Amino acid sequence: MTALGVTAGAHRLWSHRSYKAKLPLRMFLAAANSMAFQNDIFEWCRDHRVHHKYSETDADPHNACRGFFFSHIGWLFVRKHRDVIEKGRKLDFTDLLDDPVVRFQRKYYKSSVVLMCFVIPTLVPWYIWGESLWNSYFLASILRYTISLNVTWLVNSAAHMYGNRPYDKYISPRQNAFVTLGAIGEGFHNYHHTFPFDYSASELGLKFNPTTWFIDFMFWLGLVTDRKQAPKEMILARKERTGDGSA
Repeated sequence: MTALGVTAGAHRLWSHRSYKAKLPLRMFLAAANSMAFQNDIFEWCRDHRVHHKYSETDADPHNACRGFFFSHIGWLFVRKHRDVIEKGRKLDFTDLLDDPVVRFQRKYYKSSVVLMCFVIPTLVPWYIWGESLWNSYFLASILRYTISLNVTWLVNSAAHMYGNRPYDKYISPRQNAFVTLGAIGEGFHNYHHTFPFDYSASELGLKFNPTTWFIDFMFWLGLVTDRKQAPKEMILARKERTGDGSA
């Protein structure tokens, strides 16, 4: 649930607008995003759009050219490079603030994080199956939060350094199976940076992508519309033109 708030929510829905979601689903994803505690939806999407626009430059909030540690977690310990702020101001984020769900979550973010990230994960195991409050807090809350942070950060670090580039060998993002497993489908990163509008963030098929499965299930329930996809012809042409020949 934590991961979906980031992958299906902040990333594929709000950052890239790769599909449309009806109000009940947006409310669920916003709650799951608060459980993830990785900045509110607006801030997360703002940084991510700047990352895509200026990837691997000083305007990239987690520029992988500054090393694994910086792109993984170090960027959160220092002030943003002035290019991140200056160039980020030139991008349009009005669509985010036009969504009442985004505005509501941003307004009540701190209280929603306390409830969703710490209180509920602690109380549910304690109340439903009799776990001790100590174990509930440190496992279901703190350990879960730590793991979810690091698998998300691996998309910024490992998936920009290790793996193949079958779609565009001239950019840093790679296909990384380990990151795909941990981040429930976000490790097909060379594909994603080549076709950022694709709701699946990967080529469809039998490849492991739980986030795509979730979005497809929501589509079947009628809560998702307008899923955007890169046509097969476009993918094949791009592989032949700029791929590294690995797929």
